Amino acid sequence: MKVLRAEHLTSGRAPEHWTKPSLPEYAFIGRSNVGKSSLINMLCGIRKLARVSNTPGRTRNVEHFRVEGTLTANVPWLLADLPGYGFAKASKAERAAWESMIHNYLRRRENLQCVFLLVDSRLEPQQNDLDMIQWLGEEGIPFSIVFTKADKQSAPKTQSNIAAMKRELKENWETLPPIHCTSSETGDGREEILAFIQEVNARWSGLVQR
Repeated sequence: MKVLRAEHLTSGRAPEHWTKPSLPEYAFIGRSNVGKSSLINMLCGIRKLARVSNTPGRTRNVEHFRVEGTLTANVPWLLADLPGYGFAKASKAERAAWESMIHNYLRRRENLQCVFLLVDSRLEPQQNDLDMIQWLGEEGIPFSIVFTKADKQSAPKTQSNIAAMKRELKENWETLPPIHCTSSETGDGREEILAFIQEVNARWSGLVQR
């Protein structure tokens, strides 16, 4: 597995605390305990880049990382680790503050190229995931769906849940977003997602140079 170069830059809840939006940026979001930090560490090949915790709701701010290197090109990019949603043990006020911060970030971050929306492959479609997908679509924010923890069950069960999600989406979407299936334990999906990032980075680089 190729290890990318990555470093933590900033942690904050307001735009003035976020790193300068000068590079293509990719945000990672999903329900609490969906395996977001583990996936980030797997993608970068750095075991402790993002802190992994068994306690849901550990990420409270927007955490920014600078990453260099993809499959064949060395285009630097920014990775944003966002707080998980659906964390029932947080107070109503705190959940509202997280939601406001996340929406503010997603709407205002002009260099944001794609949101990777993480979904637990072991579960049938969850309403809060469907709500986030609908909101991203209404806001015109590019996103991909990343199914996590594929190693935790049989391949047929994973494919069944992915098919169920597709059926739900086809009720409102003419064209489905890109869909990836991953495992942080086995590394499945890593090259596919990095190739996707590389392709987007190449387009972004071309636009910037014009």
